Amino acid sequence: MKPAIIIVDMVKDNLKVGSSHPITQEARVILPQLQQLLKESRKRKIPIIFACDSFMEGDFIFKGKMKVHSLRGTKGSEVADALMPEPTDIILPKRRFSAFYKTDLDQTLRLLGADTIVVAGITTEVCVLMTAMDGLCHDFSVILLEDCCASRNRETHQGCLNLYRDFALYPLLRIMSFEEFLKEVS
Repeated sequence: MKPAIIIVDMVKDNLKVGSSHPITQEARVILPQLQQLLKESRKRKIPIIFACDSFMEGDFIFKGKMKVHSLRGTKGSEVADALMPEPTDIILPKRRFSAFYKTDLDQTLRLLGADTIVVAGITTEVCVLMTAMDGLCHDFSVILLEDCCASRNRETHQGCLNLYRDFALYPLLRIMSFEEFLKEVS
């Protein structure tokens, strides 16, 4: 296995101090685990990619219930300070849910020699899942780190993961804990 880590949407606007939005609260819960994931991945020289919401003002998706956030070029679209990207990390702006959609992620992963993507971040049932599924569509094995992902509440998070625990594409798509992943790449 030659993995690459993809951290989805852990940007400043999604982790705003003082925000009472449920996803913000849940995202803060997984920060320590993500920090450990980054530390251990760097130690093992596993590439890290931050896939970051980076929308345009007046973007189509803001015509729904989603509030305007993470506008391209603003501080809000930058990786959250708590995750401290390093110069070797890749920052990937994205305008839609999947980190693959109209980005160069596929080409980047191939250049890195990755055959497996390890997906973490927010939200489990939308951007994390869409990135995972598109990873499969681009012929990458996928690992979803259940304790490094979050949704607006624990029930939604677990419900989404439970749909894929016994999925027909196992072992191409696997759900595991951070500790299980570490044992596999040690």
